[in-house]
Amino acid sequence: MKPFDVYPLFDIEPVKAQGSYIWDKNGTKYLDLYGGHAVISIGHSHPYYVQKISEQLNKIGFYSNSVKISLQETLAQKLGEFSGYENYNLFMCNSGAEANENALKLTSFHTGRKKIIAFNKSFHGRTSLAVAATDDKSIVAPINENENIVFLPMNDEIAFEKEMRNNVCAVIIEGIQGVGGVRIPTEAFLKRIKSLCEKFGALMVLDEVQSGYGRSGKFFAHQYADLKPDLITVAKGMGNGFPVGGVLISSEIKSKHGMLGTTFGGNHLACAAAIAVLDVIKNENLIENALQMGNYIMENVKSIEDVKEARGKGLMIGIELEFPCVDFRKELLFRHKIFTGSSSDKNTIRILPALNITKTEADIFLETFTKILKSQKQIV
Repeated sequence: MKPFDVYPLFDIEPVKAQGSYIWDKNGTKYLDLYGGHAVISIGHSHPYYVQKISEQLNKIGFYSNSVKISLQETLAQKLGEFSGYENYNLFMCNSGAEANENALKLTSFHTGRKKIIAFNKSFHGRTSLAVAATDDKSIVAPINENENIVFLPMNDEIAFEKEMRNNVCAVIIEGIQGVGGVRIPTEAFLKRIKSLCEKFGALMVLDEVQSGYGRSGKFFAHQYADLKPDLITVAKGMGNGFPVGGVLISSEIKSKHGMLGTTFGGNHLACAAAIAVLDVIKNENLIENALQMGNYIMENVKSIEDVKEARGKGLMIGIELEFPCVDFRKELLFRHKIFTGSSSDKNTIRILPALNITKTEADIFLETFTKILKSQKQIV
């Protein structure tokens, strides 16, 4: 048997990582500005994180949700206090797709409806309902096709107002679109979604799987708009590499036994990892660092003549070039040993470094980026 071939792989095998760097099996060192899809929030192998997971593993690593796991209560309390959502409840799962799947299911349970509004270029996961709400036909199998979901242009208030009716159970939107090329919903648009959801009795779901946990320079990207959605989904940076996800749920949404369930969600190790991440983000002021370093990178990138556009908030940055970026990224990776990310917008490079990136590391990228851009311009 061998792995099912669904990923185009770089011929690089990381075997060690620390902070913003990884080393491959040949000992080659790379600057990691992608963090495995924005997963690495507090840096690779952070000593406090490693210590807390190790301590927990030496006690108990797993038991199911048929017993009391007080670590879930500790995590929920810390997350609520740090994010400003003390009055919400937390359902834990294992990934962003699961978080969105369960969030959308909750909206239908709560409203008794089944129509969902999502947006063009969205990405919400690969499970059945989450992938149906994802604007990418190539990953939606026939069995996942769902007539209950409609896609609208993001930031188009007129189109949105025309679609909102009493049959809508949920409007799901990313705090910042990641796969879609780092596209940002306007504050006015988010507020309009919230107001019309309240008017028609629908629920607003904020997908903060990639844009949450301090990456944007606030705990959640939607907090720039000063509103509170009904449900918020989280994952990626929540566990710094440990598989963990969750749904923050308004107290207006009532639970009942059997409504949701998970075998692995909220297990002891997942909670230990997630608690450690929150502790490090808070104690090391990483949200402030994300804001400062993100602004520094953005300001410098915008000053580069041949950059078409730079978009983002904090350390969620999309750099759009005048040409497809696939070869540009390969040169960054194979010649200059810098990991970056792509998007569905073929001209846009995604920068998603750990929240504790330093100015020295940012400068390495900026200098290299400028150098490659100048050399490619001379070739053209």
